This record gives sequence, C-alpha cells and structure tokens, in this order.
Amino acid sequence: MNNKLIPISLALATILAVWACNKEKMFTTDPGVKLEFSLDTLRFDTVFTELGSATRLLKVYNRHDKSVKISRIRVGKGDQSNFRINVDGIPGNEVRDVVIFPHDSIYVFGEVTVDPDQPLSVSPFVITDEIIFELNGNEQSVTLEAWGQNANYFPNRWFKNGEASFSCNGGEIVWDDPKPYVIYGRIEIRDCNLRIPAGARIHVHGGLGKQEFDMDSVRIFNTGLLAIHPSASLLVEGTQDNPVIFQGDRLEEEFQDADGQWFGIYLEQGSRGNRFEYAIIKNPLFGIFADSAAELTLKNTQILNASGSGLIGIHSDITAENCLFADNGNRAVQIGFGGTYDFTYCTLASFGVDAPALSLSNGICDDPLCSTGRVFPLNALFRNCIIYGSRRDEISLSDFTGGEEPNTFNYNLKNCIVRVKDLVNPDEFPDFFDFCDPCINATPDSTLFVAPNEDDYRLDTLSIAEGRAVPVFGIFTDLVGTLRDADHPDIGCYEYVPE
Repeated sequence: MNNKLIPISLALATILAVWACNKEKMFTTDPGVKLEFSLDTLRFDTVFTELGSATRLLKVYNRHDKSVKISRIRVGKGDQSNFRINVDGIPGNEVRDVVIFPHDSIYVFGEVTVDPDQPLSVSPFVITDEIIFELNGNEQSVTLEAWGQNANYFPNRWFKNGEASFSCNGGEIVWDDPKPYVIYGRIEIRDCNLRIPAGARIHVHGGLGKQEFDMDSVRIFNTGLLAIHPSASLLVEGTQDNPVIFQGDRLEEEFQDADGQWFGIYLEQGSRGNRFEYAIIKNPLFGIFADSAAELTLKNTQILNASGSGLIGIHSDITAENCLFADNGNRAVQIGFGGTYDFTYCTLASFGVDAPALSLSNGICDDPLCSTGRVFPLNALFRNCIIYGSRRDEISLSDFTGGEEPNTFNYNLKNCIVRVKDLVNPDEFPDFFDFCDPCINATPDSTLFVAPNEDDYRLDTLSIAEGRAVPVFGIFTDLVGTLRDADHPDIGCYEYVPE
C-alpha cells in the first residue's frame, strides 16, 4: 500500500468510528417517547367462505427529532397466532432492532389466514391478537381482528368505533339467514321492526370502545349492544324446538357460563310492541333493559348468567309468562320508578349473590346520595311464581313515599313461593303477607329445585311447589312445553315430570 494512503485511511476509519458512535447517540432513550400508528385496530373485514388469507397495512410513525430503535416488534401469540407480520420487508412474527429516523415512518403488513370450516374453538367468530412494540422499556400495541367464521357481521369496519343505526323506513328487517349473526359493536334499530325467526343464533362480541370528539373529550363505552329505538320494535319468534339464542361469541366450554361477555338488549324510552317467545339470553352485563314507557312481552324465555341484573324495568310495561331468570350477578328482576308488570308462572332464582331475586320500587333518585327523587305509580302482579334464593330476603321493596301515598305502590303476589325474613320487621313492611296471599314463605331447608348449584331449576320430586298453583286460562304448558295439570298445576316456570 502506498505510504501516503495510510494516514488518509486511518483518518477515514476514525471519522467512520466517530460517526458510528454519534449515530448511536442520536437514538433517543427517553422512556416517555411514544410511537404513533395509523390505526389502533388492524381489522380484516373479509368474511371467508373457505380457507383464505387477507393482508392489511399499518404505518408506524416517529414524530420526534431523534431516531428511535424499536427493540422488538412481535405478534402477541407468536407462532400460535392466525396472524403474521412483515416489517418493512422483513417477514416473521418477531423482528428486532427496527430503526425509524426522525419524522419518518415504517410499514407493517399484517396477514391472516382463516379456515371458516374449523370448529369455533379453533376459529372463533372474532379472531383477535395484537402487534406489540417494545421501545425504551415500554410497550405499545395495535389490536389485530379478523372474522373467523362464515357469518353475518353487524356493523362492519366502516362504522367508526363500531356504532351504527339501521333503518328500513317503517318496514321490516328479518334475520332469517341460516348462518349466525354476529353483532360487533353497538347497533340501533330505527323506524322498523327487527324480526328474528325460530332457530336464529345471535352472537355478540363485547368489549370497550372509544370515541374521540376533540383533544379534550373522549368517551369510553361498552360495545356489544342491541338497541331498539322508540320508532322500532323487536320480535323474537323462537319455538320450543328451535329457540332464538342471544349469547357471546366465545362458545368454548370454559365460556359457557361466563358472565358479562357483552352489554345487553336495550329497549329505548317509548319503544313499543317488543316481544320475545322461546328466547335464551346468556352471558351479558344485563339481559334486557326496558326503559321508560317501553313495552315488552316475554313468553317461555330464559335470561341467564348476566353479570348485573337479568331483567331491568324502569317505568315500563312488562308481561312475562313461563320465564326463568337465574344465575345473575345482581337481581334476577329489577323494577324501578314504577310501571306496570304482570308475571305468571315465572321462576326468579338467586343463589350465592348479595342481591335479592326481586326488587320493586316506585321511585328513582336524582343524585348519587338520593337526596331528591321522583315517584311514579307502581302496579305489579305476580301469580304462581317462585322468588327464592340463598339470602334471608329475596324480595326488596322501596316505597319512595314512605307509605304516605299507598296508591303509588301497588304490588300483589298470589300463589307464590317467596323467601323473606327481615322484610316483615315492624320498621320495614310488616303487612307484606297481606299483599302476598296465599303465599308460601320458604326456608333454607325447603325442597324446591333438582340442583340449583348445577343450574337445574326443574322441580324436585319433593318440591313444595308441586300442585300449589292456580290454573291460569291460556297458559296450558310450561317453559319446555310440558302440559300443566288442569286442576293443580305447579308453581314456577317448570311443571314437575316424574322420571
């Protein structure tokens, strides 16, 4: 080598070494530095009818004045995931030491493979995962979502934050497709009837949604809601052999009895003509919420495993026959601010819950401390019903007038089985059994159900409910179609059947 080139080479090597060191120093190590993303959810909205794949694009931004080095970008479930990623041309479900220069960005391509013919345990209705970005000791993530089954999804990804309204200008929407219906987000039915025929399967994907109005206003809400506008009605037309089932979208065994998987069914103020026959509503936060002046008829319907109350009526009009309200995290039936209610041959069961099976109130509080409230007349009738559970008192009564306006607090229970103790104390409702007549006040040792600890509310061989009801014209069968005894039927939603 020419001796004259040696000093030049050494100088160049020194410059390169110094440049490399300075380049390393240019990476910010500030743990407060965050990446920005073009999407918070990378959603694949293709509904696959056979094995197939789809690809979507995510941009990741460095909005800062220094370069960032992302130590790791990975898919949450790794090689077990349905999703794969490609980071700026580098494939793999884990990519390390990814550099983004100041005010620059990179592309992350997400791909999913779906086989809708796989069982739900392998390919659920909604497949989820996340892309995790590790930067300066912190993690950020982007959600991955894809439709895993050949189903009808409402709404779709074009509705921001999963909120949408459907209208048919006074007509009718019929959910009669043999494929399941998956409610993904919050949908409201307006200006039409939604009719759901026998055998329909309605699965609801729940979670939290976020809506940003401006820099200082963000609304967090529960998703997985079916709302019926005052101009609409919901007609559920199940049969004994083909009930209509509303439940979450996770059908694996461990999710069968898990509560709070979706929000619920909300009948908005003034919604009329809502009717459920042979419906099963499982795993919501609440089953049905009938708001002020809403009208609801329930026949042969079950509301089970709600994390809150099964049925809520606020100043509403509800008729229920042959219905089961059980295994809910709060009240089986919660009635407030008055209204008109007629329950016949119903079972309200509440075990292992610090809340009564039934609460009745003619008022509503205007503030959290209930320093002021409003009263609306209550008219409630229960015939041939079981209201029972593990608490000393399975009925709660609240008269906002303190008994000064008795015409605003009317309740009658006839031929019912109840469990009350402290309720009849002198400072509570000592005349309760004047309005619950004839009634049986059951004890903890009373025999009623086959196995309530196993969610079996059929009547036991020695049940005190057998033959104690009074026939009601027009109701000749029980919840599952068993003929009721013409002269001495059984109390509750089930008629005893000898084995």
